[in-house]
Amino acid sequence: MSADQVRPTKKQRELLQFIETFIAEHGYSPSYREIMVGLNYNSVATVALHVNSLIKRGHLLRRDGKARSLEVANPTAQIAQQPIQDVKPHEEKWLVTKVEEFIAGLEDAPAIEQEALDQLRVLIGALKILGFEAAVQSFDARTKDLHERANRHKEE
Repeated sequence: MSADQVRPTKKQRELLQFIETFIAEHGYSPSYREIMVGLNYNSVATVALHVNSLIKRGHLLRRDGKARSLEVANPTAQIAQQPIQDVKPHEEKWLVTKVEEFIAGLEDAPAIEQEALDQLRVLIGALKILGFEAAVQSFDARTKDLHERANRHKEE
């Protein structure tokens, strides 16, 4: 850390870790809305406030001011090394069932809100993080259909 950098607050450290984990998992940085959903913030403005503060303090970098261009200035190697807790088979079944119910609810809905798609993205991300690739693949086609339906609805 350089002399002009101020240590991040607890909330800012959580944000940095979320961004770093998201990038490691997806290969690109999260949107402000994904950060809002992932960290349970109440507004995108709160995310922007924390992100801008971290950029000023030198903990985050933004490439070219484009969307999804955030980078953690000094990424930790700990993210990749953190062990995932073992999930018992009944816990896995419960989680997959909950995601199934959520998707079914969206499929039955007359319209799909962006917030619901963001929540679905977080749920699918949780399955990926926990290593349930088979479950993720089983939901791929349905998730893609929901996104296409939401986009068609937006265009109308």
